[in-house]
Amino acid sequence: MSRLVIFDCDGTLVDSQANICRAVEEAFVEARVAVPPRDAIRRIVGLSLVEAMQALLPEAADADHRILAQGYKDKFVAMRASGMLDEEPLFDGIGSLVERLARDGWLLGVATGKSDRGLDRVLATHGLAHHFVTLQTADRHPSKPHPSMIAAAIAEAGADPARTAMIGDTTYDVMMAVNAGVRAIGVGWGYHEPDELTAAGAHGVALAVADLPHHLEL
Repeated sequence: MSRLVIFDCDGTLVDSQANICRAVEEAFVEARVAVPPRDAIRRIVGLSLVEAMQALLPEAADADHRILAQGYKDKFVAMRASGMLDEEPLFDGIGSLVERLARDGWLLGVATGKSDRGLDRVLATHGLAHHFVTLQTADRHPSKPHPSMIAAAIAEAGADPARTAMIGDTTYDVMMAVNAGVRAIGVGWGYHEPDELTAAGAHGVALAVADLPHHLEL
């Protein structure tokens, strides 16, 4: 069976923190809730929206988490419609890495807390969409670290779980991979620290994009 590498998006493929932080801040302001610091907001990147709001405001009621999640969606849509979204740049070397892995015969996928629309926009902007055979988003799955996205990606790609790797920058990505029984590879340029990724169960942590092929020797 084929080998598959699944990438997280925010903090792994692209640096999207500016848009995420601004949308969270505006949603909290509108809800008249104290705005969390950006360090705290970056910590929740990768979670689905309700779970992210639970992490940011654990003392609030479930209904308030849903209101904040909807507020985030509304702010993001408004930012997109007004042309106020910042560019979400690829991290240096990611474009070349994706092309190299595709040439080397890897099947490629994405598992992300983004929506379908958000992920499609990122891949189209950077001309990468044609490289990916499976795209799994928060629109159809439970939040990370539930293994649903990885299981669906493996099934859709027709890949071998023993030859599948998940690459991500957060403990949620690593724990999702562990829960799915696939290789977990952390990256050191995103929103959680390398030692956290190792403690969460990462089989290895790449500190530079150029190091990733070494960690993919399955």
